[in-house]
Amino acid sequence: MPPVPETAGMVYGPRPHQISEKIPMNKTDSLIKSKRAVIAYPRKFNSTLKKIILDGPEKLHILADFDRTLTCAYVNGRRAPSLIYTLMDENLLTPDYPGKARRLYEKYHRLEISPRLPFATKKKAMREWWIKHFRLLIESGLSKSIIKKAVSSKNVKLRTGAKKFLHHLKKYRIPLVIMSSSGIGHESIACFLRHHRLFSKNIFIISNNFIWDKKGRARGIIKPIIHSLNKKEILVKNLPFFKNIKDRKNVLLLGDHAHDTEMITGFDYANLIKIGFLNEHIIPSLKIYKKVFDVVILNDGTFGIVNKLIKKIS
Repeated sequence: MPPVPETAGMVYGPRPHQISEKIPMNKTDSLIKSKRAVIAYPRKFNSTLKKIILDGPEKLHILADFDRTLTCAYVNGRRAPSLIYTLMDENLLTPDYPGKARRLYEKYHRLEISPRLPFATKKKAMREWWIKHFRLLIESGLSKSIIKKAVSSKNVKLRTGAKKFLHHLKKYRIPLVIMSSSGIGHESIACFLRHHRLFSKNIFIISNNFIWDKKGRARGIIKPIIHSLNKKEILVKNLPFFKNIKDRKNVLLLGDHAHDTEMITGFDYANLIKIGFLNEHIIPSLKIYKKVFDVVILNDGTFGIVNKLIKKIS
């Protein structure tokens, strides 16, 4: 895995804004005072937050990515693997799996992050990558028992404050919709949360799903395939749990990728606050993140700010 980039643990760019004291709320200006966060447009943020607080938790739901959003981007000074890359790092599948998976990564990741490629070209490449990797996982012996080993890895950790966040949502019955393009999908996310005793009835997962045989071995993948660049095509209103959130038109959206903001596509929200975790490459990425997110948490930050917002709303 690559070493920690020089930007990790350091803050670049403008000093973070503070919330205006004009809004009549107790200590609202202290919600975001960390040097590890930036508010792009403070007045707009204040106005939206005030409306959400007045409506209360009964009108709120959370829409979040999983890998590197709910989980840490770095663990013990190393770039933390997603759940799928734990399979590779810890040799949980066939001996040839790590090499083949790395070759796919080297071929397609540079296309995913390229600023020059047209979006349509990148999107096509991501679909190819996901399909090839799914086939590789199946050929390499992916099973439910292996997923259980992967989610217990010490290299995949929730962000500091994420457990408190999940407990708070459960307490106030605030729905959490996790939309993830994770390569080992719904099963792995649910298993991870159960392993940490955090899965509850208010959590709904939208992710890729495998077809399993009677022995718990992966035999196919259910379409449509969710990858990193097509989340806006997954319309929440068409899913069975939509009834649980349709009247909760205030939304906190959490993600670590600029395209994660597209998860809200198709939902008729009233008020939306988008919170982005900018985990690395701070200097070249901050301008882009400030355009698409209302709050940007820098350098693999904690859930402290998110928890303060949830507390105020509740």
